[in-house]
Amino acid sequence: MSDLPVRAVPRPVRSRGQWSFSALALPVSGVLAWGAQDHAARASVPQPGQGTAENIHVHAAPVPPVEYLPQANPVGQPIRMPATVHHPSGHQYDWGVFNRDNGEAAGFGPVGRYGVARWAEDWSTLRNRAKRDDPFDVLKYIPLTRSGSAWISFSGETRARNWFENRPVLGAAHVADSGRFTVRNLYGADLHLGTHVRLYGELINADAGGWRPYGYGSTYRKQLDAQQAFIEVKGHVAGAKAGFMFGRQAFLDMPAYVLYYRMSSSVPLAWNGFRAYAAWSRVRVDAWDFVGTDISPHGMFHDTEDYSTRLYGVETTWAPPDFTFLGQAGYSFLDLFYFGTKAGGGISGVSAPSFAVQQGMATRNNFGGRWHGIAGPVEFSVGGIWQGGAFRATGPDSPSRPINAWSFSSNAGYRLPHDRFHTFVGMQADVFSGGDARRNTVGTYSQPFNPQLTYVDASLTVSESNMVDIGPEVRMTFFRSLSVMARYPLYWRYSTQAPVSRPGALQYAYHYNGSFIGMAPQATLTWQIGPHLSWGQTLSRFMTSAALNHAGGSSGTYYMSNLSFRF
Repeated sequence: MSDLPVRAVPRPVRSRGQWSFSALALPVSGVLAWGAQDHAARASVPQPGQGTAENIHVHAAPVPPVEYLPQANPVGQPIRMPATVHHPSGHQYDWGVFNRDNGEAAGFGPVGRYGVARWAEDWSTLRNRAKRDDPFDVLKYIPLTRSGSAWISFSGETRARNWFENRPVLGAAHVADSGRFTVRNLYGADLHLGTHVRLYGELINADAGGWRPYGYGSTYRKQLDAQQAFIEVKGHVAGAKAGFMFGRQAFLDMPAYVLYYRMSSSVPLAWNGFRAYAAWSRVRVDAWDFVGTDISPHGMFHDTEDYSTRLYGVETTWAPPDFTFLGQAGYSFLDLFYFGTKAGGGISGVSAPSFAVQQGMATRNNFGGRWHGIAGPVEFSVGGIWQGGAFRATGPDSPSRPINAWSFSSNAGYRLPHDRFHTFVGMQADVFSGGDARRNTVGTYSQPFNPQLTYVDASLTVSESNMVDIGPEVRMTFFRSLSVMARYPLYWRYSTQAPVSRPGALQYAYHYNGSFIGMAPQATLTWQIGPHLSWGQTLSRFMTSAALNHAGGSSGTYYMSNLSFRF
């Protein structure tokens, strides 16, 4: 990890060769937060008796604990971090300006000390044994040759998650006071054969239980199987850092509210196929063609390719020149993308008359973009997508129905300067088009492949279809290891001729007059207990409108606890 000069302190040197380091004392809150992650101070000291100044540099901790595993956010992290902190101390590959913020702009998901995709972490700096400061570092870099050019890194995560819901999914689950408990294990190995070839493999198993449970399926229970297994070939091509990945892999090069990693359930989303990428100093390009993974078969190592499910496309990100705003530095990223999805069954169903779900096969062509970044104290994200394509209902001689849908997503806020709690105050507003079940054209926007469900609703009651939402949010960080986010969104139907949507491309069958769905005050507290242990808790109360209650809906309380161990 690199030395970060924090302060140069001129001070006379004692004549007897003793020096005072009292200036390096950390405040109590810092000691509590950083714990064993603090590093010794380094001093550049002249010979005793010389009347010159002494320069003392602190070998700073790489990232505050709250950033050990940054989550995908439309407007950055709980604590704003300079890009120089992330590489190499943040265990992220060097992607230049694309490492800024939580590193999502590089196209491989958020990366702090750990990444959502574990193969996005770079532990090669531990080749220098002096940089090893954690008991698990012995597993993060194991040389296989004398030169160290061939090496292997092991990673692991065990997560225990439990929920309590007194009236799940607006009462549609037909259970009361449901308690669910899940556990999953993800353990991987990252083999590097020189600087140009690497192989990554990851195993998974998961189980679920509880009282009055509902909704469990293959995404919650899984016997031992291969979650990821791919080969990557990389190098420099035409002045770019380029690579080609082939096999079963996670894919995170989309805004999280469009496509993510299926974090809410136990079995993450994995794809089979290829991905090619190239990153220059301020432009990068990514292209991919995948088929899904069929996780429904029972038994060990039974997952296979699902050729009825496809994801393909191309994306480019441009980092415009840095600028200043309100006297402070600013930067941004512009994403432009096309991607296509093909899916059948329930995840591609559309609404039919009487708000029934008509199942079939949908091909959606998505053209969109996103502009996001930091302008001084302002953090922002704004994006839009237009969907075309066709839907064909299940059954012989079913006619094809055209798709014409769209979405708009935005989040902006103000980071209080010089605030010890790194307070962010902002507003989120989104529009997801809804259609008319009586018309031939499908006008309801839908993303079938697990967008980040908590983006619009932490209680997972409603989702990103036929909806307008707006609400304030506040984020604060305490002791550098404890972060709090509070939101108060309000929800409306975009079209009263289409039903309210729920996660999993499902729909509620409630008929009611009016657009207002309800509101859901919610708060999430995340405590990074140490480098390897984190505990997150979410509490939400979804309060349905009077009209929706009259139609059979119900308000409900949602609580989730998430305890994770990782190395």
